[in-house]
Amino acid sequence: MIANQAEDRPAAARARKLFFALWPGDGERAALAALQEPVTGRLTPPAKLHLTLAFLGHVPADAVPALLAIRDALAVAPLALRFDCYGYFARPRIAWAGMKDAPPALAALHEELVQRLEAAGFSAASHGAFRPHVTLAREARSAPEDAPATAVDWLAQEVALVESLPDGRYVAL
Repeated sequence: MIANQAEDRPAAARARKLFFALWPGDGERAALAALQEPVTGRLTPPAKLHLTLAFLGHVPADAVPALLAIRDALAVAPLALRFDCYGYFARPRIAWAGMKDAPPALAALHEELVQRLEAAGFSAASHGAFRPHVTLAREARSAPEDAPATAVDWLAQEVALVESLPDGRYVAL
């Protein structure tokens, strides 16, 4: 019998795929899912809709307490977010919902999180400037041409540390 390498490693050495996000409540999630109606491509399951603040990728399991401490130390004032436009990232073929005018406090929260992560020795993957959005679909050909008929308002009040599990589910820690 061939041993499973992940099971053979000590628990502290097992990698976990993690990211920090703003996690919507049920009402906001349903409203965001409604924005998918005119979108083509492989739709993001409603349970996975979120706004990523920092993607960490695979990190050792023993890093989770330090990451939770970073999350808990963030100064998160309620953020009034209004998703009122569509966008498209051509290279990864992602259609998304975004904000014409993202609140400055959201950029400040992102910057504070990145600084805390870097100070603790973590690297948050970056693909250029922070562009707050909710991924609506992958393998999309384009974004809808028109703005959403109804904007989605979301009062975000906390940051979640989320694990992407091998079975595709997301779990907030």
